[in-house]
Order: sequence, then C-alpha cells, then structure tokens
Amino acid sequence: MRLPCKIGLAIRQHWSIENQLHWVLDVTFNEDACRIRKDNSPENFALLKRWSINFLNKETNYKRSIRQKAKRASMDEEYMLKVLQASIPLHSNSSQI
Repeated sequence: MRLPCKIGLAIRQHWSIENQLHWVLDVTFNEDACRIRKDNSPENFALLKRWSINFLNKETNYKRSIRQKAKRASMDEEYMLKVLQASIPLHSNSSQI
C-alpha cells in the first residue's frame, strides 16, 4: 500500500473514532445544545461527561444504553455506587500496600 493511502486510512480511522465519541456525547448528554461557555467550564464539563461515559461503560450488570444508565444512576443512589465500584478497581489484598 502506498504511503498516501496509508495516511488517508489513518486519518479516516481517527475521525471515525472522533465521530463515534461525539455521537455518544450528543445522544447521552445532548451536547450540541449545551450552553456552557464561560471560562474553563466547557473543558471541565467535557471531561466530566467523558468520565461519566467511561464509568457507565464499565458497569455491565444493567444491560441498557448509556443514556438509560445515566438516568438510573441519577435517581438511584445504590446503582450510582455500583457504577463507581465498577469503575474504580479496589484490591482487598493487604500485601500490595
């Protein structure tokens, strides 16, 4: 494969990943309609939204969409704790301390 073809493929793969993430953010958090624009708020909220998506993806017991998981976590404290527990690996082995 020629170098220009390889570069084009790499660029398309990169934008495919970017577009998938943007779609998830828009569907889950309605990001396109977000009005947060002051100071560092847009960057801070973008980071929190990406963390939320990663946390919700790691919780695998509740087989629903990320949007449904987020809604449930916002209304059910026990489920929110399950999401956090699934995202934060805790080791009970005291020999590693």
